[in-house]
Amino acid sequence: MSDSTIIHAEFVRNIRLKFVELKRDTDKAIMQMDEKAIFWSPNEQSNSVDVLVKHMSGNLISRWTDFLSTDGEKIDRDRDGEFESTIESREELLKVWEIGCEVFLKAIDSIEEKHLLQTIYIRNKSHTVLEAFIRSITHISIHVGQIIYLAKQVTPEDKWTTLSIPKKKGK
Repeated sequence: MSDSTIIHAEFVRNIRLKFVELKRDTDKAIMQMDEKAIFWSPNEQSNSVDVLVKHMSGNLISRWTDFLSTDGEKIDRDRDGEFESTIESREELLKVWEIGCEVFLKAIDSIEEKHLLQTIYIRNKSHTVLEAFIRSITHISIHVGQIIYLAKQVTPEDKWTTLSIPKKKGK
């Protein structure tokens, strides 16, 4: 097995694994929240969990649909609309999230060794496929952190189950 084959396999495995972990943490945080709290934001300048999920899903769909042949910022994407609270239930929210996740996972699973250094475009700016996936994971990580933070703020402490190692249990 060549070095480039090993690098490809490890890249795909690691990006997929990290994304699945982020999705799992998002799902767990949302499931711990009271349904009404999903639609709460701390102020006008902040986003609620439903808006963050809607935005992440829209971004993933735009970036990873036909990503090898079309710009990652699709003409029909309504990015501004992603920041409007239009989702009506936890169930609908999870369906919207699942659609974006499926597009991303399908894209990562379609990557061949020859694609890693291929140039693709996002907003008319060139990226390697490798760079674009790292960019996407970074973007999603930021918003997942926001979702977890919001969920912890609105969920009573005695009802919150930590998504990582609990405090004072790190050894």
